[in-house]
Amino acid sequence: MSPETALSLKDVSYTYPGSETPALKRINLTVAKGEIVFVTGPTGAGKTTLALAASGILYHDYGGTLKGQVSILGRNVRDYRDMSEIGRHLGVVFDDADAQLIFTTVEEEVASGLENLGLSRDEMRRRLQEVMESTGITALADRAPHTLSGGQKQRVAIAATLALGTEILILDEPTAELDTEATAAVSTVLQRLAREGTAVLVVEQKIGELAAIADRMIIIEDGTIVADGTPGQVMRNERASSTPLTGNRRMIPRCSDASPIISVHGLVHRYDGIEAVAGIDFEVSPGEIVAVVGENGSGKTTLIKHFNGLLRPTDGSVIVAGLDAATTPISELARHVGLVFQNPDTMLFADTVEEEVAFGLENIYPGASGERIEAALHEVGLLHRRTVYPRSLSRGERQRLAIACVIAMKPDVIVLDEPTTGLDARESGRVMEILERLREEGHAIVMVTHDMRVGATCADRIVRLKQGKIVQDGETYQEDTCPRLCSMSHGRAPFTGSTLSPN
Repeated sequence: MSPETALSLKDVSYTYPGSETPALKRINLTVAKGEIVFVTGPTGAGKTTLALAASGILYHDYGGTLKGQVSILGRNVRDYRDMSEIGRHLGVVFDDADAQLIFTTVEEEVASGLENLGLSRDEMRRRLQEVMESTGITALADRAPHTLSGGQKQRVAIAATLALGTEILILDEPTAELDTEATAAVSTVLQRLAREGTAVLVVEQKIGELAAIADRMIIIEDGTIVADGTPGQVMRNERASSTPLTGNRRMIPRCSDASPIISVHGLVHRYDGIEAVAGIDFEVSPGEIVAVVGENGSGKTTLIKHFNGLLRPTDGSVIVAGLDAATTPISELARHVGLVFQNPDTMLFADTVEEEVAFGLENIYPGASGERIEAALHEVGLLHRRTVYPRSLSRGERQRLAIACVIAMKPDVIVLDEPTTGLDARESGRVMEILERLREEGHAIVMVTHDMRVGATCADRIVRLKQGKIVQDGETYQEDTCPRLCSMSHGRAPFTGSTLSPN
């Protein structure tokens, strides 16, 4: 092995415990010091499994069947004592930031790894300041991580890993929850690290900023590498052709006089004195899809958590289905509002897909019939997977299962936090088609999204937040089709975005 090679996978295949189908099939890949390698591919292709294999986590923490050889800095991962020894040389940023954040403040989170490096106090302070500035989290230093938005948490997780100064850096969907400014900042940091000799392996669903800075681009499909070259070469290859995520609108007028299902008036919410939502007025009608957009930390997730009582107003009011969300028990609000979290894995813990849906349904409606479970699974296209272990599903299937868990309870309002994060165009389209059908049945849909294509294509209204305030609230399409100007219901043809496939 060349001394310049930081990571090496030779004929690596891997099968998860309890599965008969390999998630990786004879993978051969090297990453050199100072090189940025970008890995992409369809949902469920094996991208995250590849990152776990390259980091040594599959061998040391997962079990299963690992064949072939994974080497880190010329040493087989089997020869490392454990992940803590590997961690001295290799840092990993997972797509689930919550799993990595354990300290009481952001500064403690970033500084925690530095304390074990034997640095002087001055050097530790210098590195801490540098990494916090470069990732744009200096202003969050004294905040508790659990009070941050999803994008802010992701930046903190990245900063904590960067601070360690490891020779190898592996990132799994690091910018999925980041706005444009934060993504650009991370790109700049990765370029600097590569110039200094760090090997960088980035797994991302979206081809954008990080692909542009990569030295090489890898496409993986069905557990196999199908393309490996410079980004320009791969993007010119027929395998990398893709159609932008768009939809063809067929205009269906909807002129409803129904009362709002959600009414928000003067809503204020503070975390430890920090005003995350600053006087919001907002309404949602039955049969309406509303996209809530804005930069990281603008207040999007804080707003929607008031709809089902996960947060209570500091000031102002939130009325859902005629109930005061400030005082109504969460169990009662859950009958009217279903929330699908941005990471579906936080909702999944049962042994089968069917049991997963049944759990929440039984809690709200004891003795509910199995027909409701079957109907929900049929709605999301997972009825044939009813006996499967949920964690063995693809990312897109797990997202659809999380939606099934909510729609089985038939709530008036379905709230989704970043429903297309980590999904390819095909799976994003399937999720949007599900939401379209639910809207046509009269459900109100509120979705937080960073993907303006999704908002512009699939929503009736786009509500933009900035620094806790609404700065834009308008319909994505308007037309005088009745005596008064009314909301429009946009039926859509299926999404035409293709996955990265050879067909």
